[in-house]
Amino acid sequence: MRLRELGLSVGFGTPGAHNAITDVAGITVGHTTLISGSGRLDPGHGPVRTGVTVIRPVPGYVRETPLPAGVHTLNGNGELTGMAWIAESGLLTTSVALTNTHSVGVVRDALAAMDSAEGRAKTAGRALYWSMPVVGETYDGMLNDIEGAHVRPEHVAAAYDSAASGPVTEGSVGGGTGMICHEFKGGIGTASRELAAAEGGWTVGALVQANYGSRADLRVDGVPAGRFLPSSLVPVPGDYAAGSRLEPGAGSIIVIIATDAPILGDQCRRLAQRAAIGIGRAGGGTSDSSGDIFLAFSTARQPVPPEHFLPGMRSPAVIEVRALPHDRLTPLFAAVAEATEEAILNALLAATDMTGRDGITAHALTPDLLSRAFGQAADDLASTSARLARTAGHTAPL
Repeated sequence: MRLRELGLSVGFGTPGAHNAITDVAGITVGHTTLISGSGRLDPGHGPVRTGVTVIRPVPGYVRETPLPAGVHTLNGNGELTGMAWIAESGLLTTSVALTNTHSVGVVRDALAAMDSAEGRAKTAGRALYWSMPVVGETYDGMLNDIEGAHVRPEHVAAAYDSAASGPVTEGSVGGGTGMICHEFKGGIGTASRELAAAEGGWTVGALVQANYGSRADLRVDGVPAGRFLPSSLVPVPGDYAAGSRLEPGAGSIIVIIATDAPILGDQCRRLAQRAAIGIGRAGGGTSDSSGDIFLAFSTARQPVPPEHFLPGMRSPAVIEVRALPHDRLTPLFAAVAEATEEAILNALLAATDMTGRDGITAHALTPDLLSRAFGQAADDLASTSARLARTAGHTAPL
């Protein structure tokens, strides 16, 4: 179930047809999910609860016309490869992949190999100068044999080849298979917003790999639901006594933002920053141990000089670009914040209970649990309001 199927929503914006990052035309998403084994952890053998997700930003070959892009780090206990070049050039030149912390290298190498193969096909067999794949990670070692190197190049290729438009599978899939969010089962989530015609009519989409946050901090559209979902009601993953439980708030979140609005690299960076607002509204962003890293890109292709991307091509002396003025970015900022918050909640609601290594179980945030928490929060708010009203009635006017 997704948040809106439960009768709840976030903010005031209007979602796209699929309420997904794929509402931005041309974007496709694919997953490879790896689940096998059970019982005690046997490093190198399992149990396996992991995978890889690939976001292809445009149909075909990205490097022919790289996309405006920007990055932002809220807290840096994590990794997104290629960040330095995106920050320097304001360009995205490859597809984007998400996986677990220890599989970043193999996923990056697999994307580089595919990028080079596509480049040779486009240039009559000539090699590319370089490839700088973008791969983000979060830690799934609470449930997964993360030391086992179970994600392999063929899994990356399968996710890449299976990437599709339309609805995106969420929850415990792809890179999000073994993730935990707000001490519930987490994973992949997505959402979108369509701006009104007066605001440009642009589409903004967000996809998250959510693996962060404490139970007590969880909020849903401003309601402090996590306060009414204690561990006595729903056990948290792991066991402190055995040293297998992460501290509340530990973990990471990667957010990928896409839009069809014509914006430049630094404007994309400004969009990426606003993902932090959505995370904050959901109850995250305050843990030292969390890696909170965001990438935003625009599919409105600009005439980027090609000399660094395809060998043998020369740039014109001057290029012209098309971009929104800065004062037209405000609706996009709001859309990023709302889509990020809703994507996190969709990840939580789409996930199901999962038992991983050593019998550790991450329980799902079910619709019934969330509905109960909302009811308790409403009763608490009514009680507080009544108490404030009584207090105000006994206060002398100024």
